[in-house]
Amino acid sequence: MAGERVLLIDAKDRRYLLTLRPSVSFHTHMGIVAHDDVIGAVEGSTVAGSTGRRFVVVRPTLADLVLKMPRGAQVIYPKDLAAMVLAADIAPGDRVLEAGVGSGALSMALLRAGASVVGYELRTDFAARAQENVRASSGPDVPYRVEIRSAYEPFDEAGLDRIMLDLPEPWQVIPHACRALRPGGFLCAYLPTINQTAQLRAALDASTFGMAETVEVLRRTWHVTDRSVRPDHRMVGHTGFITTARLLVPPVPTDRDPEDRSAER
Repeated sequence: MAGERVLLIDAKDRRYLLTLRPSVSFHTHMGIVAHDDVIGAVEGSTVAGSTGRRFVVVRPTLADLVLKMPRGAQVIYPKDLAAMVLAADIAPGDRVLEAGVGSGALSMALLRAGASVVGYELRTDFAARAQENVRASSGPDVPYRVEIRSAYEPFDEAGLDRIMLDLPEPWQVIPHACRALRPGGFLCAYLPTINQTAQLRAALDASTFGMAETVEVLRRTWHVTDRSVRPDHRMVGHTGFITTARLLVPPVPTDRDPEDRSAER
């Protein structure tokens, strides 16, 4: 229908993201496709361009939107978005603070999982772009707002379930996260280098966070035909390191450790 986003896929698996408008045409080197020919088409069907070349018409997935949406900042890749949502155990109803919203890719994934999200972003242009991308993906009524502020300063929010960080110095956030997260809540940080990750892990070890884990996700696709089954020559290798930890309650000090008492017996 008009106003809907669709994905056109040509015979070489090239993908084109369109927002359908009446009486508008999409121009490509493989021919011109009239939006009117796509509006009302059944998903999964094909439409012909002006040269007779055909395009498959489908609704875009979240991964398609993330890779093709307008961006101001580098987006987190779909392979990492999926890992972060699972690693942080995002569930419907979770209250999430996201610091460093960038172009809104992580925001879209969190909202898709059912969370309500408040974002902290220093740059007004990034904040505006993220909100525009979220509205285009999820509609205007999702539980999402962005504040122009630094996550390196104390938070206004309290009792949060999750804190998601895409910042260059996430260790500066840890003192504020300890006050804003509920006990057992997750902190999840995305960093490009292992040096930053090591500094974050050291700061987590010195805090009341525990159960820290760092992972890296590599994605390799396969070439599959009748005569050849092999890995593709190219793969999406390193993009970032994902670190998660949980806020724990410090143990109440006692006069003697239970292990000492058991040793006496």
